[in-house]
Amino acid sequence: MDIPSVAAFIDAALQYESSWERAEDHELLHGGGLEYYGASVGAIRGTLRNARRRYPDLRHDDVVRLASELWSRPVFERRLTAVVLLQSSAQLLRHTDLTRIEGFLRTAGLPYLEDALALDVVAPLMEQLSGQEAARARVVLERWAGGDSMPLQRAAVRAATGRRSSG
Repeated sequence: MDIPSVAAFIDAALQYESSWERAEDHELLHGGGLEYYGASVGAIRGTLRNARRRYPDLRHDDVVRLASELWSRPVFERRLTAVVLLQSSAQLLRHTDLTRIEGFLRTAGLPYLEDALALDVVAPLMEQLSGQEAARARVVLERWAGGDSMPLQRAAVRAATGRRSSG
């Protein structure tokens, strides 16, 4: 599957659905550090639905590569689309995907995205794992909790407790 083409399709749709007023509102709400197109959450979900219809054969490797491709540019809506993609593909995720998610958490830059990753991706992933996979995943979260990265520490706690941050 040509993942850059899928990401380009999503990016073009997000830009088409954007407004400068919403982009300014998002920046005021979430802060600087990322670019904002100004697409609504509904537009993000609709764009992802359309992409799944257009590219119905997305498997595990395609999903995680697409999430990485979307995350690669510091644009809020692209990154939120990556989170929604992972969330909607939770049944495909594996404990080994925590490494990629760790990279996303380290570069999220916004508590909103960190919360979404922890609560909507990591927590459901942890719930579906069992046996050795669950044990290995718990080791990763324990490393996050005991490390020196605040986003990882917060994500480990939020994934375990189901509580959003106050920031």
